Amino acid sequence: MGNEATCVARIDGKKVEGKALLETGELIFRGAECRVKIMFGEMKRVTAADGELRIETKDGAFAFAVGAAAAKWCEKILRPKTRAEKLGVKAGLRVAVVGDVEKQFAKELKQRKAEIITDGTAVEAVFLFVEGNGDAGNIAKAARKIKGAAGLWVVYPKGRKEITEGHVLGAGRKAGLKDVKVVGFSATHTALKFVVPVEKR
Repeated sequence: MGNEATCVARIDGKKVEGKALLETGELIFRGAECRVKIMFGEMKRVTAADGELRIETKDGAFAFAVGAAAAKWCEKILRPKTRAEKLGVKAGLRVAVVGDVEKQFAKELKQRKAEIITDGTAVEAVFLFVEGNGDAGNIAKAARKIKGAAGLWVVYPKGRKEITEGHVLGAGRKAGLKDVKVVGFSATHTALKFVVPVEKR
């Protein structure tokens, strides 16, 4: 994904080797002797210079030598994409929504001027909301709704034993689909995108 890098960090004036990971709303650094998590909201100043991502918070200054990724990470922190942008929702996109949709997401679809289709005609994206492993069968049904380059986004809860990423991946692949992208949908849910393999379109 380009959001993970092995690097040297400067923390409290000390150099530490470890791995930096840029998430949707935070930067995490794991070193042999320390672990740092900086939420975007805690960052007072963010710059990129000399291959370093430099972050200032009320607790101090940090620098992560991530090389060419520094400028890109800086941009992602300063101008994060909205959820709709990460999911590829734009004006005129023909979408179908299946399951118990989050109210805020339904509102975002309207704000982005997506065309919500309810009559079974062709769509460019399907958003399927599942809550338990019993819903995994719905993935096969939803798979039949997508044709050509259309995408199926399966939105499922995080940290639930009854439906895990493994369940979702297994059901999607069994339906003949290929998983291509994962997005943090919300604090409680993950969205995994499937498409029909190119050779089967």
